[in-house]
Amino acid sequence: MLYALGDIHGQKAMLDRAFALIAADGGADAPHVFLGDYVDRGPDSHGVIEALIAGRDAGRDWTFIKGNHDRMFLRFVEEGETHDAAIKSGLSWLNPRLGGPQTLASYGVNTTGPGRYVRDERDRESLVSMPTDRGDVTLQELVSLARDAVPETHRQFLATCPLTHQAEEHLFVHAGLRPGVALAEQVEDDLVWIRDGWLDSTVDHGQVVVHGHTALDAPTHFGNRIDLDAGAGYGKPLIPAVLDDGKWFTLTDAGRVPLTPA
Repeated sequence: MLYALGDIHGQKAMLDRAFALIAADGGADAPHVFLGDYVDRGPDSHGVIEALIAGRDAGRDWTFIKGNHDRMFLRFVEEGETHDAAIKSGLSWLNPRLGGPQTLASYGVNTTGPGRYVRDERDRESLVSMPTDRGDVTLQELVSLARDAVPETHRQFLATCPLTHQAEEHLFVHAGLRPGVALAEQVEDDLVWIRDGWLDSTVDHGQVVVHGHTALDAPTHFGNRIDLDAGAGYGKPLIPAVLDDGKWFTLTDAGRVPLTPA
């Protein structure tokens, strides 16, 4: 058996419930694959990463894929970067819609209101100042507070997450693949961000691709791919899935529900 979980987005209580469902299914010691986006939007990104690190350090057979939000958080802490080229709206990671302030708050860096922005020459939000419980701070000061607050173990965890994982004739990735491109030639931006050209593709990728990133109402099997992001980042349930003897199921309080091609 192998268990897989879609985007967690700082929802520690939901993660605990997912672990309880997996344990009730008899799979607490089985391999788990986490599909990325451990942080942002939800209230306890710190607690989520702590739980994942604790499982890893306890010797669990757990694999952690890197998501786009994990990359944005790490880039903010390490480089002071607040933008990603894939965000066409120009929104900053520090905009609550993307979830940066919620993640910082889970580490004790508390913003107390919306930031003050100007638009730069590329029409992106550029932070002028951010109100916090320590007063108004500049971007540089906010980055410094984050660097002091985010443990090195958390940074290393995010930095070392792989982009893909292959197991039991399935390929696990955060967002998806560029159709028609060999796996060895895929680029990181697509693996963590892709939607256009991917979600509507019916191409046989040689193995079923299991991903998150694109929130749906429930995990869905499309035949050539399975999307396990059920919208936990928007307050919807985090629904674990299990691959058992070549068949997929989602886990509920009432037990397994078959996850078959739509």
